[in-house]
Amino acid sequence: MARPKKSDSPMRPFLKWAGGKTQLLDELLARTPETFGTYHEPFLGGGALFFRLKLLGRIRRARLSDVNPELINAWKAVRDTPYDLVAALEKLENRLAEEDYYEIRGLDPDEMLPAERAARLLYLNKTCFNGLYRENSKGRFNVPYGRYARPKVLDRALLLNVSKALEGVDLQAQPFLKIVKNARPGDFVYFDPPYHPVSTTSRFTSYSRSGFGEQEQRVLAQVFAELAERGVHVLLSNSDTPLIRELYEGKGFEITRIEAARAINSKGDKRGPVGELLVRAAGQIAAKSDETGAAESQLGIDFKQTVKVA
Repeated sequence: MARPKKSDSPMRPFLKWAGGKTQLLDELLARTPETFGTYHEPFLGGGALFFRLKLLGRIRRARLSDVNPELINAWKAVRDTPYDLVAALEKLENRLAEEDYYEIRGLDPDEMLPAERAARLLYLNKTCFNGLYRENSKGRFNVPYGRYARPKVLDRALLLNVSKALEGVDLQAQPFLKIVKNARPGDFVYFDPPYHPVSTTSRFTSYSRSGFGEQEQRVLAQVFAELAERGVHVLLSNSDTPLIRELYEGKGFEITRIEAARAINSKGDKRGPVGELLVRAAGQIAAKSDETGAAESQLGIDFKQTVKVA
């Protein structure tokens, strides 16, 4: 099947998200198994790989998750109530002045209906500075105004196409440990965690109030190895840093370094290409039988732990 152009694609991310993988889809697809059971993506963000695999007809079942409840509410609104979401966005799409932005940013999402709450997030995503999502310690969105000439707040056709693509897809606002605990041999898990910072000046991991630091990266690496040993196809993308190499090198995984542009950065001169690692375990490492339903009973990880990760 010919690869669709981004502008023609009826299924593509409806949000701009830090670490989005649209530019790396060719590299990711080259490391994706031809066939697999359920597709699991526990650091969902914009979902670029999910949409491309769905467009190619390679996803039968999918479980998508993110620890950010605002993000998952938006995905659920697109899936379940797309026309309500479109109607809510129609009320916002022409409110593009700076004072409008801060008024809408200041609204309490807890007091809004799900579709209105999702519309607020999409509006802020399209009009805030550089499309960034950031929360303060209280879990409130705090990105400044973006000063775009005429941002496209509402793409009705895209939202309706995405809604169709999400029919039957399991969406959850959960830490990654909970979403992958039942992954079976032959399933495919794609981990796209918050980037490990490449320097002391690039420590943005505040996609949610819980953050994602070195401890969480180490837990993730252990989960990656356990799933690979179980016979799950696993793919991970992260920064090329000494810590990430320490966690994944020498363990039988396929590791590839690529150059990737980081578009979301507060300083324009810091948005150039940086090293990124793709780590793959093709489900062949000591694969075990699928005679039991509970993955956690065969894994060394205690999936019931309450570590706030993802």
